[in-house]
Amino acid sequence: MMRAVATVFGVGLLRPAPGTWGSAVAVLVGLGIDRVAGFPGLALATVIVTVLGFRACAAVCGPGDDPSEVVIDEVAGQWVALLFPSFAFWMRDFDGWMPYPGWVAAFLLFRLFDIWKPGPVGWADQRGDAAGVMWDDLIAGVFAGLGVVIAAGVAHGLLMG
Repeated sequence: MMRAVATVFGVGLLRPAPGTWGSAVAVLVGLGIDRVAGFPGLALATVIVTVLGFRACAAVCGPGDDPSEVVIDEVAGQWVALLFPSFAFWMRDFDGWMPYPGWVAAFLLFRLFDIWKPGPVGWADQRGDAAGVMWDDLIAGVFAGLGVVIAAGVAHGLLMG
């Protein structure tokens, strides 16, 4: 069962670029959760998938092992990135599908930080343990979320002002 969770029920077996497939599926499911349950639902789902992710990675990842088919970490990190625009729209009582600039930026920035691995993202990745498999994506998700906020501030402040 933990292998199924770690691969997000086979999504991690898609080729090429299983991490990108995992992130894309995470965005689609995350948008659905946000639409049905709003920011609180997405936040709860993020906590649940993060806890499950740590457990699944501990069960299937050996020391120094980060198998490409393990994409539960991408789901957790991508949902962290989506929390930022979700929260912004929730605070404004927006009751619709999350507009595309927010989730597209969250997806692109998350993939950028997950692949590039700057600073703390790289440190977490280099831990060489199952927790590091999760932590690098969670930190990349925070970086991506902050990038979305900055991009929205530029777009709505400088460009619209």
